[in-house]
Amino acid sequence: MDLNRYMEQNAQEATALLRTLCAIPAPSHHEEKRAAFCKAWLEAHGAEGVFIDEALNAVYPYHATGEGPLVLFMAHTDTVFPDLTPMTLTERDGKMLCPGVGDDTANVALLLLMAAYVAQAQPETDCGIVFAFNACEEGLGNLKGSRALAARYGARLREVVSFDGGMEEICGAAVGSLRYRVTVRTVGGHSFSAFGNPNAIERLSAVIQKLYAYPLPQNGSHTTFNVGQITGGTSVNTIAQQAEMLYEFRSDDRESLLDARRYFEDVLEAFRADGLDIEAELLGERPCGSRENGDPRQAALLERCKDAVERHTGLKPEIVAMSTDCNIPFSLGIPAATVGLCRGGGAHTREEWIEIESLQAGLRIAASLISAHFA
Repeated sequence: MDLNRYMEQNAQEATALLRTLCAIPAPSHHEEKRAAFCKAWLEAHGAEGVFIDEALNAVYPYHATGEGPLVLFMAHTDTVFPDLTPMTLTERDGKMLCPGVGDDTANVALLLLMAAYVAQAQPETDCGIVFAFNACEEGLGNLKGSRALAARYGARLREVVSFDGGMEEICGAAVGSLRYRVTVRTVGGHSFSAFGNPNAIERLSAVIQKLYAYPLPQNGSHTTFNVGQITGGTSVNTIAQQAEMLYEFRSDDRESLLDARRYFEDVLEAFRADGLDIEAELLGERPCGSRENGDPRQAALLERCKDAVERHTGLKPEIVAMSTDCNIPFSLGIPAATVGLCRGGGAHTREEWIEIESLQAGLRIAASLISAHFA
């Protein structure tokens, strides 16, 4: 089966498949319906050995038996939105609009088409290929799907390519993060008669003020921190007994991330020593590697990805650090890259959209990277 002819014949199928996928809700940790669809669709198109693992990844291993090397191509099925009912999809002016359409449903559709080509054409390959439609990339999914794939195949992985987002940038390094729920408790009381008692909201505010005094590393890394949500208190005339915040810090460098964690832990311990009831619950951890990666295999993979995008779009993608499924292989020293297969905008908003025409170029990018492993 000729690959170029296959792509021409399936140009419209990509759009139809994307419409179908968009109608299947898949918030993180609830990807079972999309996983089941991917498995059934692949089997209907000739794939054998497809399975859904304990993390809700739909996995199609091709020539992957034994102990030989593998390449992993993945696209995440979950969306950042919590909806458990189908979200509204509209099309106008050459665009498809739907929450999650570009992040990451379009990439899932195109990877499905390439997996179907491999299943039907049965090409010889220079190593095993694993196609994975993985769960839990977004938010507090905590990269559960990527972790499960690394646990299953890690020692055999030659390289990993995650199809995610748009074409303008390629992720060539990981932005790691640590995410916490911090809770402060005090005795509280009536705002008038118990005035002077410690207020959990005020005490949490003092913690935040100290955290925001963190001296950022001056080593060239990009390190950030953020309080994303605060809750607490009972009423306007009650001294708050409890207050919580969601707090994260990020960095593109492992040592800088660890330094931020040490500062965070020292701040909390200082408040405990002063008598404050404060606790921190780790909600999510995304590992990263070193910013200085001299592995020639990594450089070669990024060059291959850049060439594929430029050849089929004319764009010159920038190599950047991001937080993606590739955080896991990066942290394990496995060459990895995250490449987008569509053009669009509004990611993580209800107004998200893609250019429908860009799917044709996206399919060719995916085909170029996957067929590089055909013998």
